[in-house]
Amino acid sequence: MHLHIMGLGVSEVAQLDPLAQRALLSASVVIGSERQLRVVADLVGEQQTLHLPPLLELEAQLEQWAAESTPSVVVLASGDPLYYGIGRWFSRRFPADQLSFYPAVSSIQAACHRLGLSLQDVEVLSLHGRPLEKIRTQLKRNRTLVILTDKHSTPQVLAQECIAAGFSKSELTVCEALGYSHEKVTAYVADRLADADVVFDPLHVTVIQVQGEGGILPEFPGIPEERFVTDKPGGKGMLTKREVRLAILSMMQVSKGDQVWDIGAGCGGVAVELSYWNPDSQIYAVEHHPDRLHCLRQNRDRFGVVSNLNVIEGRAPCALSDLPNPDKVFIGGSGGELERLLDQVWAQLPDGGVLVASAVTETTKQSLLAFYEARMQYGDAYSQTTQIMVSRGDQLAGQLLYRPSLPVTLFRFRKTAINEERCYE
Repeated sequence: MHLHIMGLGVSEVAQLDPLAQRALLSASVVIGSERQLRVVADLVGEQQTLHLPPLLELEAQLEQWAAESTPSVVVLASGDPLYYGIGRWFSRRFPADQLSFYPAVSSIQAACHRLGLSLQDVEVLSLHGRPLEKIRTQLKRNRTLVILTDKHSTPQVLAQECIAAGFSKSELTVCEALGYSHEKVTAYVADRLADADVVFDPLHVTVIQVQGEGGILPEFPGIPEERFVTDKPGGKGMLTKREVRLAILSMMQVSKGDQVWDIGAGCGGVAVELSYWNPDSQIYAVEHHPDRLHCLRQNRDRFGVVSNLNVIEGRAPCALSDLPNPDKVFIGGSGGELERLLDQVWAQLPDGGVLVASAVTETTKQSLLAFYEARMQYGDAYSQTTQIMVSRGDQLAGQLLYRPSLPVTLFRFRKTAINEERCYE
């Protein structure tokens, strides 16, 4: 069975090249939404047509057709199937020689051309079927966002998100029914759109020119403590200090696609930053303390890292049993299980994997020093350690002084094959 994934463009009439037209006419089955099937109604002959079901049902139906030796199936898409479209779902499940893709102009391209925006100068974000909070990872000063929306991410709701992030002067342009006779393009300022009684066509794209003071969502690594929800007032509590957090981020060197464990995540300072700056990696934050768990979940939502920050309730190492094997691990707390935890994590890390751990108490430091010596003895790691002592400016009787925090010792281990020749990092 061959699968043809076919973009229709943004028009009331299908924009198909001759190759796509031949594939459509010869297909046994044509699948699409009610609107998409209506667009190709004049081009479809006696083929079976089917409204697009939920993807789990579609997968089962395709398996059945394959078993029945159905020769070809066309699946309709609105624009470019492989750019925030259904094509990605197919390419992850079927071999390339079973698939043919037919691109067309997407609503994203059409919106940019209506507004004279170069595609390389915009950030595209899909909130279609995704949590609204995800926009908080993209709201940054002077950015242009092109947003695919659904019924939960209306222009008014997006305007409210802009205002909450300190970008009340942002311009939101709503491009409705692109390519249709009733197409409409209207610009609004966020602080006027937020409560506007306007009903928009369900088929729309919102373009946001982010403007305003901002200063609430992060623009660069090193989020101030007071921006976090913590288990004590003023950003205090179980939260890694910004200066130490920056060092940890640098030591972790998270790459695209990494699976990362943050063990003893506390209120989520490290986990949030890892998730925020590495959207294509999955972060698993393990915490057992109820108050800290509550703060961790609030911080996940506050900073919009809802797609890649996974909160794991439980105590390590038991809570690690169902997690995917890690590429990088940070241990910020161990609940008295540090030695056992270090051995388990080290066994699960692949060659090239990274383990970073912090110590404040002398007991924890001694356990990490013993692990450091073991790595030196076995020759299976490149190891380094750094002690950070931070003093912050404060006032006493109207005079400047520096108040020291407790020193934090960081250890980094990059796993290598035993006795492999190692270069310095």
